Amino acid sequence: MTEPRSAVHLLRASFVTEESVYGVLLVSGMIVVAGGHRDSSWTTFVTVVVTVLVFWAAHVYAGTVAHHGMDDHRMVGLREAFRISFRRSLGLLVSALIPSVILLLGATRAVPDAVALWAALWAGVVVLAVLGFVAFRRRGASPLMQVAGSLATAAFGLAMMLLKAFVH
Repeated sequence: MTEPRSAVHLLRASFVTEESVYGVLLVSGMIVVAGGHRDSSWTTFVTVVVTVLVFWAAHVYAGTVAHHGMDDHRMVGLREAFRISFRRSLGLLVSALIPSVILLLGATRAVPDAVALWAALWAGVVVLAVLGFVAFRRRGASPLMQVAGSLATAAFGLAMMLLKAFVH
């Protein structure tokens, strides 16, 4: 019998995934595009939320289809395939939360649009840095490699910011 997994373990296993990195970059890319069109924080927020939900649903569906059937010489049922895909895809949703909440601050006029857009991009850089750090730490990398992994992952977010500056 296996022990139940802790909430921290599930969050870490679901959050520190390639889907999480992809989710942050998806949100950042949409912010860059919105900046190029001079969209408001509200328009950007709605676009981000709808797009992330559609990408997440498509990812869960694709993962379910991919895992259903024979896997490692055993039959994986549809329900199990869905659970695997759902859990794996949670990182895409979770990683988009922080930048989306910041966009919502702009949408509600708690902060100006430009501040919300740039703060959401910076938040994406921080989330990417944390993802990189945790991923390297989980794999037992040295502290220097943990920092290097964090910086390398964050560099993708910085690239999006440079793209926004260039587009804007």
